[in-house]
Formats: sequence, C-alpha cells, structure tokens
Amino acid sequence: MLFAHKMKTYAFVGPSGTGKSYRAQMVANERGINYIIDDGLLISGNEVLAGISAKKAPTKIETVRNALFQNDERKKEIQDVIKKKKPESILILGTSDEMVKRIAENLGFEPISETIYITDVATEEEMATARNMRVTQGKHVIPVPTFAIKKDFSGYLLDPLQIFKSTGKGKEPYISEKSIIRPTFSYLGNFKISDTVFKQIVDYVAEKTEGINKIYRTIIKKHEGFDDGIYIYLEVIIEFGYNIKDTMQILKRNIIKEIEKLTAMNVLSMEIVVKGVNYNKDNKLIK
Repeated sequence: MLFAHKMKTYAFVGPSGTGKSYRAQMVANERGINYIIDDGLLISGNEVLAGISAKKAPTKIETVRNALFQNDERKKEIQDVIKKKKPESILILGTSDEMVKRIAENLGFEPISETIYITDVATEEEMATARNMRVTQGKHVIPVPTFAIKKDFSGYLLDPLQIFKSTGKGKEPYISEKSIIRPTFSYLGNFKISDTVFKQIVDYVAEKTEGINKIYRTIIKKHEGFDDGIYIYLEVIIEFGYNIKDTMQILKRNIIKEIEKLTAMNVLSMEIVVKGVNYNKDNKLIK
C-alpha cells in the first residue's frame, strides 16, 4: 500500500463544462472533505498544495496526460504532499467514472467508495448555462481564490468569483471564493503580444513616475512553458535629487503592475540599471 494512513476516496463526475469545479468545494464541504483533486491540482481550502493545472497544457493530449497524472514528477509531487498531510478523505473530479478511477489508481489511492454525479447537484438549466460559458466565452473555474493562483496563470485573464449559498434554517451559510480563468487562446485564437507593446507600457509608466527622466534602453525577453512570462532589462536616466533606490523600487512596482494588468503576462524578473543623472534644465547628464 502506497500510503501508511487510511484515506477514503470520493469522486465527483460530470461532462466537461457542466460546472464541476464551480460546485466542487460545496460538494466537498457537505461531506466534510478538505482535499480536492481537480485538473492536475491538489487543493485544500484556499490553497493549491501541489500540481500544475491541466488547463495550462498547450495541447488536448497534454491536458489529458496532466489531468490523469501520467507524468511521474507531477504524480510524486502530489503523493509527497498526501503522505505529509495525511487527509482522511479526498474528492477527485473527472469527466467519467473511468477517468476518476484511473486518477485514483495512478496516484495510489484507495478504490473510490462513493461517486457524486453533477446531475445530483445541478439542474439541466444550470448545466446548460455552464456549457454555454465554456463554449462561447472560454471560461473555466478553479475552486480557489484568484490571489492563490494568479502567478501560475500567465497569459490568462482571471476574474474572482464568490459563491454564497444558504444551507438551511439555523445553519451557517456556505461561502466560497473561486476563480474564473479565461485562456486567451480559447476565444481569441492564437495570438502574440509584440515586444513593442511591452516597451510602450514601460515608457508610459516611466513618464508617469516621478524622478524618472527617461528610459535609456529596454530589452524584453519572453519565456514560454509552464512558467510563461517575460524578463525585463532597463537602463534609465533619473532626475538629480531623487533617492535612487526608492525611485527604482517605485518604477519596478509600477511597471510590473501595469504589464500584468494590461497583458495578463507575468513579469518573471526585472533588472534596472541607472545609466545617468539629469541635473539641470539643459538635460546635461552626470554619468
């Protein structure tokens, strides 16, 4: 037996796009389950404990492989956390009985003891609405708050979602925070953001940042993979009289904020070099 402790395995099954992730925490909460496996992620409460979302995979084949934990490295990452946390029960989400069975087997879990179907907890109308959101708007739900996954979804637009549900007279209401992710390729087709766009954002922010005279040089490098994002190298001229360290920190913070807000791309790292100081109105520099 892979795990030294006893862990009961539940399954939550329904076709893709019918609202499983939307209702996952509600189903888990009603059964006292604190751990969820959803699309390659191990989730507990408001935190992603391990894994990489299958929703980030570049192809449908890779999406399936990630969701089924066929990658030994990803599988071991999940197993190590389970061994450490020793949960009493876990809920696996999947599109079919066979899928959740294979996930449980691949991760070395106990056989599934109970299966909940989406039709048990959602009406036909609710499932139709969820399917429409998936097909027409490319929206997916991850059952954790946006702040917990923002850095993991570079190139995706994220919206927070809060669910409030009455659980009966005299009982505490169920409140859950989730995230809607919209992979840009799912509703816009393939596209690329030119380096010029990032440079223009940098120039605009620098112009609005007090103490910055001008951007002397900008280099943008993109990184593609599970940690999609960009690297930024800047050379700047600052105005005389401003604290260099404080001004650079403000500039860095403002640039990162605007790029991530406007492009949904993560800034993986940013280096700023001060090349000169503008010390008079004639734009003479101290180098």
